[in-house]
Amino acid sequence: MPLDPSPPTGVAPADTAAPKPSALVSAPFSYRGGELYCEAVRLSEIAASAGTPCYVYGAAGIRERFRAYRDALAGVPHEICYAVKANSNLAVLKLLADMGSGFDIVSGGELYRVLRAGGDPAKVVFSGVGKTEEDIRYALERGIHGFNCESESELILLAATAHRAGKRARVALRVNPDVDANTHRYISTGLQEHKFGIPFADAHRIYLQYRDEPGLEWVGVSCHIGSQILNVSPLVEAIEKVLALATSLRNESIPIREVDIGGGLGIAYCPQEAPTPIPAYIAQVIERFHRSGFSLAVEPGRSLVAESGALLTRVLHRKSASDRNFLIVDAAMNDLIRPSLYSAHHEIVPLTLGEGQPEIADVVGPVCESGDFFAKQRALPAIAQGEWIAICTAGAYGFSLSSNYNARPRAAEVLVDGASWRVIRERETWEDLVRGESI
Repeated sequence: MPLDPSPPTGVAPADTAAPKPSALVSAPFSYRGGELYCEAVRLSEIAASAGTPCYVYGAAGIRERFRAYRDALAGVPHEICYAVKANSNLAVLKLLADMGSGFDIVSGGELYRVLRAGGDPAKVVFSGVGKTEEDIRYALERGIHGFNCESESELILLAATAHRAGKRARVALRVNPDVDANTHRYISTGLQEHKFGIPFADAHRIYLQYRDEPGLEWVGVSCHIGSQILNVSPLVEAIEKVLALATSLRNESIPIREVDIGGGLGIAYCPQEAPTPIPAYIAQVIERFHRSGFSLAVEPGRSLVAESGALLTRVLHRKSASDRNFLIVDAAMNDLIRPSLYSAHHEIVPLTLGEGQPEIADVVGPVCESGDFFAKQRALPAIAQGEWIAICTAGAYGFSLSSNYNARPRAAEVLVDGASWRVIRERETWEDLVRGESI
C-alpha cells in the first residue's frame, strides 16, 4: 500500500508553510536573537511585567511617519491634522502635539482629550455628521480652528449657536464628491449612498445661500472619501473635484482659502499589500495645489499610527476539533474588533521564535461569539500553550474601538521610546466595570 503523502491534520504542508515571522513585522518591530523587539525593548519583558492583553506602541515609528508627511508637504502652506479616532490615548496625542500636529476630531470628547494632551485648539478641525449644540458651544469656547459641516441642518445650528455666543464660527462644507474609494464598504464615505458630507450638487447653492450669515466665517472646502485606500487614484479624483469647486466659489467672492482633503491613505496589513508611500501620494497632491492659492489640510490617522502598534496576548489553551486546530488566547474581539467587523487581516507572530512544526490554526478569543477570532485557517509558526504572541499593525482602530463586552476589563496600553517603556493606560479592573452604576 502506498504511503499517504498528505500531512497530518492541522500541519502546514510545505507549499503553504507559515512565512518567516521576521518577514511579517516592520519598523519599529524587529527580531533580534529570536526575540521580538519594539525599538530597543524586548516585548516579552513588557508582556511579563504589564500582563496581557496589552497594546504596545513605538514612538519612533509614529514620529517617522509624521515627519514623512511634514517633509513631503514642505512646498505648500499646510496643516497636518491627526485623526484622533484612530488612537486617542493621551500619550499618543501628546507625542504628536509636540511635533506640531493639528487634530481632526469628531466629538466634544475627542476635543477634551486633545486639550488634556496639550494640543493647540487653533489647530483643531471638527468633523462628524452628528455634532450637538453642546459640542459646538464647547468647541467655540475653546477657540478651535474650524468646523467641517456635513449637512445644511448642522450649518443652521452652527450659525445660530455661534451668533448667540457672540462669535463667528469658521466653517468649511464637507462635500461628498461621489467618488468610490474602492475600500471596505463600512469605511467608504464618499458616495451619495453614504451618510457623510453634503451632496456635491448642493454645495454651491449652500455656500451662496449662507454666505452672509452673521454667525459664520467661510474659510474652506473639505472632503473625505474613505479609509484604508491603497490606490490613490480615487483620492486624486476627489481632490481635483474639490479644488474646482473651491476655485469657482472664490471667483464668486466667497473667501475660500483652505482645502481639506481628509485622510484615508492605506497601510500594508500583510506583505502582499502595496499601498502608495506617503511621499508619492503627497507629491501628487502638491502637483495639483501648486499655484492654486489655497492652503492645504490633511487628516491622516491610520497611516500615522497603525504600523507602530501591536496587541500582545498569551495562548491560554490549545484544542483540536474535527479538522481544526484552535489557539485560544486571552485577547478577544472586545480588545480588537477589526477581524470580526471588517474581516480584517492582521499578521500574528510569536514573541519568541521556536523550533516546532508549523501548523494551520484558528486564533480565537474567550468571548462567547463565533465571530470572536483574529485569524482563521492561518499558517502559523510553532506556538505552544502559554506562549505570548503579537497581533501586528494594531496601532489604529484597536484600543479606540475596544469595549467591555462579556464584562472584560479593557487592556493596558504601553508606549516604547528607544530603550525605555511605560504604561500609558492602566489595565482596567473589575471595579472599573461597575463604576458609575447603582442598584
